[in-house]
Amino acid sequence: MKLRLEDKYTIIEELRDLHGVTRLLAIAGLPRANYYKWRGTRSQRTEAHAQEHAIKEHMVAIHLAHPYFGYPRMQTALWEAGYLVNHKKVWRLMKELSIQSVIRKKRNRSNYAPSVVYPNRLKRQFHATAPQQKLVTDITYLSDGTDFYYLSVIQDLFNNEIVAWQMSKRNDVKLVLNTIEQWTRKRDVSEAVLHSDQGFQYTSQAYNTRLEAFSVKGSHSRKATCLDNACIESFFSHLKTEKLYLQQYKSEVEIHQAVEEYIYFYNYQRFQAKLKQRAPIEFRHALAA
Repeated sequence: MKLRLEDKYTIIEELRDLHGVTRLLAIAGLPRANYYKWRGTRSQRTEAHAQEHAIKEHMVAIHLAHPYFGYPRMQTALWEAGYLVNHKKVWRLMKELSIQSVIRKKRNRSNYAPSVVYPNRLKRQFHATAPQQKLVTDITYLSDGTDFYYLSVIQDLFNNEIVAWQMSKRNDVKLVLNTIEQWTRKRDVSEAVLHSDQGFQYTSQAYNTRLEAFSVKGSHSRKATCLDNACIESFFSHLKTEKLYLQQYKSEVEIHQAVEEYIYFYNYQRFQAKLKQRAPIEFRHALAA
């Protein structure tokens, strides 16, 4: 049976470490330039597939949390998560995933407590001159292929250190409050600015009350403006591309351990140009010495 050109290239790719590319191409009678062109195109396809898979995971998680979102609001939620996808692609992926908005029931607002929206105190001024001065927080979605989990993180902009994090199966106010509790238990946070998006957790009365109890100044991004919280989005991107996307985690325990390992690495070992090629905690200790 005559092999297709694609099959020949695939076989060479599988055997290249054993027999060498030059020898295999000579046996197959294929030009070296064509092989490397195919290899480059294949790499781009693989990367695009991984990116689309990540977007689909986010879309399913967003739909579970907000089943009444149609494609315009789904696009906004993706933008807030750092995925700059146009509306046509969002519509196509929602169709592939069989996701559509459900009719939202009107809520009884007799006991409804109005939300609290803070001014944007940060205004994309991400530089801080001391610890516990400016901090950012957000939630991202993680998946083990079957279930979704939610990771809440607080990051200090002085040295990009992750100062608190919590993971949960529920994307709710309790997850955010637990993260704040972990942060405030270890540090004096009085007069700190804590910046977030306008997610329902961060505009709730419970969140506002907790910040007031510790004299923390709340700050909110403008709606549908993910760049107002770009630093925390950058951390989530590093976490996923440098750790979570490298292998398939099969349980909540495995994902929790992977996140814990990466945050330790990020805080203690991952050098950053902004920090004069030091890791966050090393940078903080060096300035304190």
